[in-house]
Amino acid sequence: MTRVVRRRYLALKVECEGLVEQREVLDAVLNAFLRLFGEVGLSQAGLYLVSFDRERKYAVLRCSHKALPMVRAAVASMTKIGNQPATVHVQRVSGTLKALNKKVTNKRQAKP
Repeated sequence: MTRVVRRRYLALKVECEGLVEQREVLDAVLNAFLRLFGEVGLSQAGLYLVSFDRERKYAVLRCSHKALPMVRAAVASMTKIGNQPATVHVQRVSGTLKALNKKVTNKRQAKP
Protein backbone atom coordinates (compact mmCIF):
# COMPACT_ATOMS: atom_id res chain seq x y z
CA MET A 1 0.00 0.00 0.00
CA THR A 2 1.36 3.41 -0.93
CA ARG A 3 1.58 6.15 1.60
CA VAL A 4 -0.01 9.52 0.77
CA VAL A 5 2.51 12.35 0.54
CA ARG A 6 1.39 15.20 2.76
CA ARG A 7 2.44 18.59 1.51
CA ARG A 8 2.53 22.11 2.82
CA TYR A 9 2.34 25.31 0.83
CA LEU A 10 4.20 28.43 1.94
CA ALA A 11 3.37 31.97 0.86
CA LEU A 12 6.65 33.89 0.65
CA LYS A 13 7.19 37.64 0.38
CA VAL A 14 10.49 38.67 -1.24
CA GLU A 15 11.90 42.05 -0.22
CA CYS A 16 14.62 43.44 -2.46
CA GLU A 17 15.49 46.57 -4.44
CA GLY A 18 15.00 45.44 -8.04
CA LEU A 19 12.99 42.81 -9.82
CA VAL A 20 13.99 39.18 -9.50
CA GLU A 21 13.24 36.25 -11.75
CA GLN A 22 11.44 33.05 -10.81
CA ARG A 23 14.53 30.94 -11.45
CA GLU A 24 16.66 33.19 -9.19
CA VAL A 25 14.20 32.77 -6.30
CA LEU A 26 14.14 28.98 -6.69
CA ASP A 27 17.94 28.79 -6.92
CA ALA A 28 18.33 30.93 -3.80
CA VAL A 29 15.93 28.73 -1.80
CA LEU A 30 17.59 25.53 -3.00
CA ASN A 31 21.10 26.84 -2.24
CA ALA A 32 20.10 28.00 1.25
CA PHE A 33 18.51 24.62 1.96
CA LEU A 34 21.54 22.78 0.57
CA ARG A 35 23.93 24.81 2.75
CA LEU A 36 21.97 24.07 5.92
CA PHE A 37 20.80 20.47 5.43
CA GLY A 38 22.83 18.96 2.60
CA GLU A 39 21.79 16.88 -0.36
CA VAL A 40 19.97 14.23 1.66
CA GLY A 41 17.80 16.84 3.39
CA LEU A 42 17.12 18.56 0.08
CA SER A 43 16.03 15.29 -1.55
CA GLN A 44 13.63 14.55 1.33
CA ALA A 45 12.10 18.05 1.33
CA GLY A 46 10.47 17.79 -2.10
CA LEU A 47 10.78 21.54 -2.76
CA TYR A 48 8.86 22.96 -5.71
CA LEU A 49 8.14 26.57 -6.65
CA VAL A 50 4.45 26.58 -7.52
CA SER A 51 4.17 30.20 -8.63
CA PHE A 52 5.96 33.54 -8.54
CA ASP A 53 4.59 37.03 -9.15
CA ARG A 54 7.43 39.37 -10.25
CA GLU A 55 5.58 42.63 -9.66
CA ARG A 56 4.25 41.82 -6.18
CA LYS A 57 7.36 39.74 -5.33
CA TYR A 58 5.18 36.97 -3.96
CA ALA A 59 6.00 33.26 -4.27
CA VAL A 60 4.25 30.01 -3.38
CA LEU A 61 6.53 27.13 -2.43
CA ARG A 62 5.55 23.49 -1.89
CA CYS A 63 7.37 21.09 0.44
CA SER A 64 6.88 17.91 2.42
CA HIS A 65 5.06 18.40 5.73
CA LYS A 66 7.98 16.81 7.61
CA ALA A 67 10.43 19.27 6.04
CA LEU A 68 8.42 22.39 6.92
CA PRO A 69 10.61 23.50 9.87
CA MET A 70 13.73 23.00 7.76
CA VAL A 71 12.27 24.98 4.87
CA ARG A 72 11.33 27.83 7.20
CA ALA A 73 14.89 27.86 8.57
CA ALA A 74 16.39 27.85 5.08
CA VAL A 75 14.13 30.70 3.92
CA ALA A 76 15.02 32.73 7.02
CA SER A 77 18.74 32.27 6.34
CA MET A 78 18.57 33.73 2.82
CA THR A 79 20.40 37.04 2.46
CA LYS A 80 20.51 37.51 -1.29
CA ILE A 81 18.77 36.47 -4.46
CA GLY A 82 20.85 36.52 -7.59
CA ASN A 83 23.43 39.25 -7.01
CA GLN A 84 21.32 41.60 -4.92
CA PRO A 85 20.65 41.67 -1.19
CA ALA A 86 17.21 40.38 -0.28
CA THR A 87 15.16 38.97 2.55
CA VAL A 88 12.34 36.48 2.30
CA HIS A 89 9.52 36.24 4.82
CA VAL A 90 7.05 33.39 5.24
CA GLN A 91 3.59 34.99 5.22
CA ARG A 92 1.36 31.94 5.62
CA VAL A 93 1.50 28.13 5.57
CA SER A 94 -1.36 25.87 4.52
CA GLY A 95 -2.11 22.30 3.53
CA THR A 96 -3.87 23.25 0.27
CA LEU A 97 -3.39 25.93 -2.36
CA LYS A 98 -7.05 26.94 -2.14
CA ALA A 99 -6.84 27.60 1.60
CA LEU A 100 -3.50 29.40 1.20
CA ASN A 101 -4.92 31.75 -1.43
CA LYS A 102 -7.94 32.41 0.76
CA LYS A 103 -5.77 33.18 3.82
CA VAL A 104 -3.46 35.49 1.86
CA THR A 105 -6.31 37.43 0.21
CA ASN A 106 -8.09 37.81 3.57
CA LYS A 107 -4.87 39.10 5.13
CA ARG A 108 -4.40 41.63 2.31
CA GLN A 109 -7.99 42.87 2.63
CA ALA A 110 -7.68 43.25 6.40
CA LYS A 111 -4.70 45.62 6.10
CA PRO A 112 -5.68 49.32 6.03
